[in-house]
Amino acid sequence: MGRLKVEFTMNIKIFALSGLLAIGIPAFAHHSFAMFELTKDVTYEGTVQEYRWENPHTHIIVKVDPGAPDPATVGTWDIEGGATNIMGRQGWNRATFKTGDHIKVVAHPMKDGTKGASLFYVILPDGKRLYHDIARPKSEGSSNP
Repeated sequence: MGRLKVEFTMNIKIFALSGLLAIGIPAFAHHSFAMFELTKDVTYEGTVQEYRWENPHTHIIVKVDPGAPDPATVGTWDIEGGATNIMGRQGWNRATFKTGDHIKVVAHPMKDGTKGASLFYVILPDGKRLYHDIARPKSEGSSNP
């Protein structure tokens, strides 16, 4: 009887630990936006190298060539967007961009200066803005819907 009780207790502990790990790992894997300079909007105008429509974040890899209006933007940038379900509600889909497309992105750069940024919006060729979530510039009204 004692051995069965020990095995049962061990199984309960393993089950509880597995549950905690299942809950904790996704929360740990997601990051805050503290790494981005959210008060600074930078325009990256270049060519789509890759467009990844995936969770937890979409990514647009943009190459900005020398001669760009802002020389600090020259290089290849990883622009991180929101989750596919959030962006989908704003009009995005897996075919919004393809490799080779010209793109104009407004994003919040990394604080440490590495070549990454948090997507704010894209300016389409017809001038329409495609936002990644419900946030809008102060000049366009509140960030609440």
